[in-house]
Amino acid sequence: MLPKILVVDDTHANLVAMRRLLAQSGAQIFEARSGNEALALCLDHQFALILLDVNMPDMDGFEVAALLSEAEQLRETPIIFVTAAYADDPNRLKGYRSGAVDYIAKPINDVILQSKVRVFLELYAARAELQQTMAELAERNQQLVQEIAERELIEAMIRHQASHDMLTGLPNRVLFQDRLHVAIQRAHRHHDHFALACIDIDGFKDVNDTHGHPAGDALLQEIAARLSAHLRGNDTVARLGGDEFALILEDIEDPQLALQLCQKLCVTLGEPYMLRVNGRSVDVRIGASIGIAPYLPSDHPDADEQLIQTADRAMYEAKRGGKNRCVLAS
Repeated sequence: MLPKILVVDDTHANLVAMRRLLAQSGAQIFEARSGNEALALCLDHQFALILLDVNMPDMDGFEVAALLSEAEQLRETPIIFVTAAYADDPNRLKGYRSGAVDYIAKPINDVILQSKVRVFLELYAARAELQQTMAELAERNQQLVQEIAERELIEAMIRHQASHDMLTGLPNRVLFQDRLHVAIQRAHRHHDHFALACIDIDGFKDVNDTHGHPAGDALLQEIAARLSAHLRGNDTVARLGGDEFALILEDIEDPQLALQLCQKLCVTLGEPYMLRVNGRSVDVRIGASIGIAPYLPSDHPDADEQLIQTADRAMYEAKRGGKNRCVLAS
């Protein structure tokens, strides 16, 4: 788009002369014969330069320049006063204070006019290019911010998927092992007590065989929800695989408290389930065999594995004792 120049002069002959002198400037020329007409054009167009006659009736060039400088969108537009009068220094200062950036004396020297116009058009083009570059940089910066946010979200999802069970959303074996290790370290440092519980679902295979794997998956999700809802906020419930779950019960001073908590979980897990599977309702009941192992301070490097094995043995003892019960390791 061609840059625009506004020529303001109340004399028709002067407008014609300026039009001829600026014909090769490479700009689109607009003309105004009064200050009011110039102000109206400035509201509708963005001018690269205004050539403003000082001595005009009704509103002189000083007034026009002052009004233009008051408008935020216009104050950056350069104004060159074109005048045969007011050539003395006080009036030049008045013009500069009104917003002019330069003077051209009448009669106009075409070389001087064209040279100055060329400089201001080059400045206008450079400023427009800079603004375009800044806009592109701002857009690119916004894109980068969005890309970084999306990448961080994807990385967070990947980290979550790596440490959580895809079906139930519970911590998986990897995260469970990490939290168990942290619990053991905390118990050593602060002499805390905790217990580990291993859970095996009684009757889960029958649900899978009778109603299909979608029903089994829905049941596992319901079991996970019940466990999460009935544990304390600082406890951990994890799915180790299949129908095996594990609990890290924090701040358990008395092992009997862990036993009581797990017995309540047994009752909760044994309540009926109404599953929605492929648009139909499936009613099932299961039980849970739970083995509980209180943590005893140990300097063995495999203390976590020993604790898991102890809880596992207690869980298998619960299954051998009739299932759907809790056994506290001695």
